[in-house]
Amino acid sequence: MPLTRRDLLASAALLAPAQPKPGSTLFVRFQHQGRISYGRLEEDRVQPLSGDLFSSPRPAGRTLPLAAVKLLYPCTPPKVLAVGRNYRSHLGAAPAPKRPEFFYKPVSCLQHPEEPVVIPPDAKNVHFEGELVIVIGRRCRRASRAEAEAAVFGYTCGNDVSERDWQGGADRDMQWWRAKGADTFGPMGPAIATGLDPKKGLLLETRLDGKTVQKQSTSDLLFDCAECVEFASRYVTLEPGDVIYTGTPGQTQAMQPGSVVEVTIEGIGTLRNPVRAG
Repeated sequence: MPLTRRDLLASAALLAPAQPKPGSTLFVRFQHQGRISYGRLEEDRVQPLSGDLFSSPRPAGRTLPLAAVKLLYPCTPPKVLAVGRNYRSHLGAAPAPKRPEFFYKPVSCLQHPEEPVVIPPDAKNVHFEGELVIVIGRRCRRASRAEAEAAVFGYTCGNDVSERDWQGGADRDMQWWRAKGADTFGPMGPAIATGLDPKKGLLLETRLDGKTVQKQSTSDLLFDCAECVEFASRYVTLEPGDVIYTGTPGQTQAMQPGSVVEVTIEGIGTLRNPVRAG
């Protein structure tokens, strides 16, 4: 599909808020002239890369203006895991969990930056959930904490879109396969940032139609990123490219067709998606 002027302007704007922190690098996956590639962000340009993103990729060709490419979700994960109830501010009166509470999202739920979250015709209560997302960079099984930390390649932004009536209401299912796994219910991007330490605090902010609706530091995670990776790897082998949504802070609310939701994380950028009826 050819890029429109709107696509180009949106792609150029997506990473503007993120200035790489010292020691950090921003990687993107992008489409240019019908070809999909990985790249390294260099200010307002993208250096295309060849080889495996998780194993010393090499520069390939000339840099491209960021405005000339379409940003995609930044990796193609073999599987998508997610953690629930991982900020005290999201628990309400419920007790804190004793371990990371995991569930799966299907890879088919993933959505690109600037592409729409599509509300299914029979969905009535679809909420945003702005989240930090872990990207795994090496195979990881029964990892120690140190091994879990070493297995993390970087971090990106995510929106764990959730239909609350299907999740826990009167129309709930045995599993969250459609509540959190419907098509487009997993926006992710716009970049993977390496070299960050969420324990030291990255500001996560979600905006709905320009209004801030979530705002909290990643240092407030009940189970930090290494704990999540370590626990998951006891039971499920993690592979390069796997992603883990780490949980959402505060309260959420329903999105409506015509709205725009933005998830911004310090040092990574802004994930922006319009909402439309399916």
